[in-house]
Amino acid sequence: MNQKITQSLDLRQQQSLVMTPQMQQAVKLLQMNNLELQDFLEAEMVQNPLLERVETENDQENSEDQASHAEETGHAEDSSPPEDFDAGSKMAEIGAGGRSNFSDALPDFEDTLVGQKTLRDHLLGQLHIEAETPLERSIGTLLIDRLDEAGYLREDLKVLAQQFGCLPEALNRVLKKLKTFDPTGVFARDLSECLALQLEEQGLYSAPMRILMSNLPLLAQHDLKKLSKLCEVSEEELSRMAAVIRGLNPRPSAEFEHVVAQTAIPDVLMKALPKNIGGGWRVELNADTLPRVLVNREYYTQVASKTKDKTEKEYLSHQLANASWLVKALDQRAQSILKVAAEIVERQDGFFLYGIEFLKPLTLREVAEVVDLHESTVSRVTTGKFIGTPRGLLELKFFFTSSIEGADGQSISSETVKARIKTLTDEESPSKILSDDDLAALLNQEGMNVARRTVAKYREALNIPSSVLRRRMKKNS
Repeated sequence: MNQKITQSLDLRQQQSLVMTPQMQQAVKLLQMNNLELQDFLEAEMVQNPLLERVETENDQENSEDQASHAEETGHAEDSSPPEDFDAGSKMAEIGAGGRSNFSDALPDFEDTLVGQKTLRDHLLGQLHIEAETPLERSIGTLLIDRLDEAGYLREDLKVLAQQFGCLPEALNRVLKKLKTFDPTGVFARDLSECLALQLEEQGLYSAPMRILMSNLPLLAQHDLKKLSKLCEVSEEELSRMAAVIRGLNPRPSAEFEHVVAQTAIPDVLMKALPKNIGGGWRVELNADTLPRVLVNREYYTQVASKTKDKTEKEYLSHQLANASWLVKALDQRAQSILKVAAEIVERQDGFFLYGIEFLKPLTLREVAEVVDLHESTVSRVTTGKFIGTPRGLLELKFFFTSSIEGADGQSISSETVKARIKTLTDEESPSKILSDDDLAALLNQEGMNVARRTVAKYREALNIPSSVLRRRMKKNS
């Protein structure tokens, strides 16, 4: 059998997306908070002799330029917003660094780096499933951000309720739910409660154990005789109880990378403006932590004039181009963060004035359309960035929650819909398993306008099996 081999020339047009090193760098810069950016720039200045740090405290010449990095938002309400800030940083008369003459938009590419999961991320994942209302979700998020490095919630609950703008009863209800989260012991007020929560989970929190937990200092002193008398058990039994306690975890956060709001420093600051100038809020970048670098062109001119070698000249030109691009990219980063933060503050004015019950549903897309940035850029800008507010130090991401339109035209948080789906599937009987169509119909009857496809997406996000699989599971249980 003869085979004929032929050659042909075929021209095709094909589009492809290629990330240049500078594009990758731009994405990383957007995702860094100010402290991470400081470390990055320190390393860049070691590599590039043309980069020079500008000390913010002594940077008097750029004071007008810094003022350009502040935005004011007004509100019509004649109210008295809280004046005290809980941001861990100076709040008065602070400007920001960077220039405002860089208008080129940074590319919108998704970052592929995946970091270690933090305790905060782990708890937020559980909260999004367990929270039954947007209010519960918001209070829960604020409480998660108040955990200390061990995973304890040590702050006074009445003070927190006042700061959040919610009733103490509502805060306590959410906190009770949070104490059931994994890892067991998280949100305890102290070591005794942390261990007690773990003992309760194991069914070991007996009356003698409760007394022992109330006398941990005696256990630390190895005063077994006194303890056995208090607990009304033998010393041998007391030793077994002590062994159980030693096997518990005193630091629920130990297995996670610890990143919570208290250890963060605000990237953005806000303060109330006096009523005599119209009120509202002033939003500024935090100059105390915002790194600033400039290109040392004088040094470049001096070195370039003495350089004859072609390779050295190419090196200098390359470093100059990199330094110039980096300074522009930092300007763009600062402008993006400020624009997004200012829009969030304006949208969530009610929350800052009156408390958490006035937190509005808000999506990344809504902000992106107003500030003229891509939705993915807004996502990067708000992740891991914190704002110092009258109601505490909050991640910019806190203010976003997706929503659907209810039958009355009001927005309903997607978390509320998810919670309802979970309740309906938990309560269904083996003889009447609800399909996604059934769930959508029930939700629509309750005023939640959702399509079957949306129900399926939320159900899968909650790790709830399909109706077919649930029917088999419930028949066999």
